[in-house]
Amino acid sequence: METTVLHSGNLSAHFGHVFSVLLERFATWLFTSGARIVIVLALAWIALRLLSGANARLHKALVGSAGSLERTKRADTILGMVRTTASILIGVAASMMVLRETGIDVAPVLATAGIGGLAIGFGAQTLVKDVISGFFLLVEDQVRIGDVVEVAGRQGTVETIQLRTIQLRDLSGNLHIVPNGSITLVSNMTRDFSRYLVDAQVARREDPDRVASALRQIGDEMQHDPAFQEDILQPIEILGVEALTASSMTIRARLTTRAVQQWRVGREFNRRMKKCFDELGISAA
Repeated sequence: METTVLHSGNLSAHFGHVFSVLLERFATWLFTSGARIVIVLALAWIALRLLSGANARLHKALVGSAGSLERTKRADTILGMVRTTASILIGVAASMMVLRETGIDVAPVLATAGIGGLAIGFGAQTLVKDVISGFFLLVEDQVRIGDVVEVAGRQGTVETIQLRTIQLRDLSGNLHIVPNGSITLVSNMTRDFSRYLVDAQVARREDPDRVASALRQIGDEMQHDPAFQEDILQPIEILGVEALTASSMTIRARLTTRAVQQWRVGREFNRRMKKCFDELGISAA
């Protein structure tokens, strides 16, 4: 009986000693590595809060006082990508620090992540190219929502600009989705202002000065017409005789208009030109 009691006492003392050692080690870890983990998590939270505040200020700076819809969409796309990338970097860095403090060797994790990132990089080269091209397309403000552009052999009105693709709607209503990585040249026909070229083809025997005077008269009338005066930015430019053939002569002129309004102004100019030439007896080629 006494032996059993002594054995139980020794066992209890042993477990008590082990518990005491474990408690001491846990307390030591809690005030060293545990405290550092709390600090890391707190710093990560502060960094995310600062990122959110900086993101809001940058959004206001990019949108500006006008606050147009296209500038707002552009700012949302750019800052959304920046916010996502920065959040991932902060999260990964904090996770690596926490793992190190818990005693886990992060070297194999980093090696595995490196190999995985390399494999993903090889498999997603086109995607990465599209995203990078889209980022610079937005940052450099090469095109905006509502612009009429030609990219990758497709022409239309820009409906959406994203990091990976740009969407164009042509005159027939077809929607063209063009990957940003395939864009090597952008022809923007409605940036800041637009121009419409007028090629008046008349009989070779006509007086070029008389034809030019008629074109100038039409341009002046349209510039003083309330329906078009806000769309025509400057007086018509008579560029001169563009081409001569055995039976015809082409007089070229140019109209400068507000962006996207060149086709509307040009169609009306052509209508008036036809009527004016008929009245003056100017023969077409």
